[in-house]
Amino acid sequence: MNRFLSRETSLQVLARIQKENFLYEYDPEKHRLILLDEAQNERLVFRLPISIPAPDKALNTQEKPVHYVILLVQSGSCAIGYFENGKNLDHKVFRAYMVRKKRGVSQIKHLKTKGKSRAGSRVRLAETEEFFDHINERLQTYFSEYKIDRVAISLPKILMPYFYNSDIKTPFDKNDPRLFKIPKHIHTPIYEVLLDTNCFLQKGELIWEENQQELVDSLLAT
Repeated sequence: MNRFLSRETSLQVLARIQKENFLYEYDPEKHRLILLDEAQNERLVFRLPISIPAPDKALNTQEKPVHYVILLVQSGSCAIGYFENGKNLDHKVFRAYMVRKKRGVSQIKHLKTKGKSRAGSRVRLAETEEFFDHINERLQTYFSEYKIDRVAISLPKILMPYFYNSDIKTPFDKNDPRLFKIPKHIHTPIYEVLLDTNCFLQKGELIWEENQQELVDSLLAT
């Protein structure tokens, strides 16, 4: 079971969790709290809105503007945007010729199984390299012009080496604490999908099994 929460309700739930000393672990990769029982068994999951900092800082920085980047990448498609307190101030969509015609298989996946082939493969590899250069160039611009608090990212594992080893480097490494993985399936990245993802990330979310309904009711009680 799950329920989406507004930012205000999420702050109230977080305050109650901390005030009543519930046991929990914070998962920075997905920006969520995992509530535990005394035997360290999971009771429920509480994903925080992107505009709320980590729980050890959240209650002291409620009014501080949150500047963040959303980065959505798939083979040949990328949507990236800069946001302040939920408002998109800049965005860019990139395309690249990375998919082999007819077979619908990305050049990267093909190389893992078949190795390099002829001219078509070289063109696709060149497009892949340029694709990630463009992405990291835009990231470098955001990080040079703004103070970035969070980076929400959706990036398949097979593309990570190309992203982090691009000629134009990322302004962060793969272990940067500001990074967190978007816990949602992302369709082909376009501007509308970027905005939909932003709406999702601005909401909190409670996820629980039916036997934890009483706990959920207590957290949501006004």
